[in-house]
Amino acid sequence: MSNSHSSFLKEMGITEWISRESAPVGDSFKPIMASSEDSASPRNQEPQVAQEPRFFWWFIGDQTQGDAQLLFQNIVRVLGLGPQEWSWLKPSEKLNMLISSAPEIPVVALVFGGPAAQKITGERDSLPQLRETVLAIDGDGLEDIPVVATFDLSHLLSKPKDKALLWQDLLLAKSVLQSL
Repeated sequence: MSNSHSSFLKEMGITEWISRESAPVGDSFKPIMASSEDSASPRNQEPQVAQEPRFFWWFIGDQTQGDAQLLFQNIVRVLGLGPQEWSWLKPSEKLNMLISSAPEIPVVALVFGGPAAQKITGERDSLPQLRETVLAIDGDGLEDIPVVATFDLSHLLSKPKDKALLWQDLLLAKSVLQSL
């Protein structure tokens, strides 16, 4: 993991992140950090070929600006998502538009904020009850897409300690996506 990822995680209140995919089998899990020597090696400077995405993320919420936009960009970077692996959707978009934009690969939806989660899922519970639960989109043809509700980005800026809870929601969404 690069040092920039570490700084993003530290900003979110996460002190250590372990990539299970990068750890050798049978080895104890240790944080994987790229040293300055490693980043200068020729093997890390090979051109990367764009690959077909194996999964897709829908981020649903009100349009972000300013510091909330920076926080969202950091989330995308920490997840290691390329531009072909995610899209931002407004909760007010018609469900028919979501159906037509659903890719043929596994999709997970991460919804920012209680009102947006209620609108997308049809649930009436407040955000604390919707968090840590895998929900479904309320609409014909989209029930199979898992939904994870989390805090609105502006809330996270005003209450930075809740960024650790956001991280839990991201891990839940990622584990759901990997199980599809």
